[in-house]
Amino acid sequence: MLEVAKTLDASGLACPMPVVRTRQAIDQIGSGEVLEVISTDRGSLQDIPAWAAATGHALIATDEQDGTYRFRIQKG
Repeated sequence: MLEVAKTLDASGLACPMPVVRTRQAIDQIGSGEVLEVISTDRGSLQDIPAWAAATGHALIATDEQDGTYRFRIQKG
């Protein structure tokens, strides 16, 4: 498993803020590095994978536990 370079906690934020914050955070890491995003917004399940695909980043893991979603995105 790839090491996480940065973790973004977007818990409690409603759409579209998790994606907005994810975009800001991914700009702070290098190409090939991994960003972990934590969100409690159910819309993130569709929004973050769609955003990653549209912007050329790879969604390498998605996990859900007790209403908290974790995404690992490798910067393209």
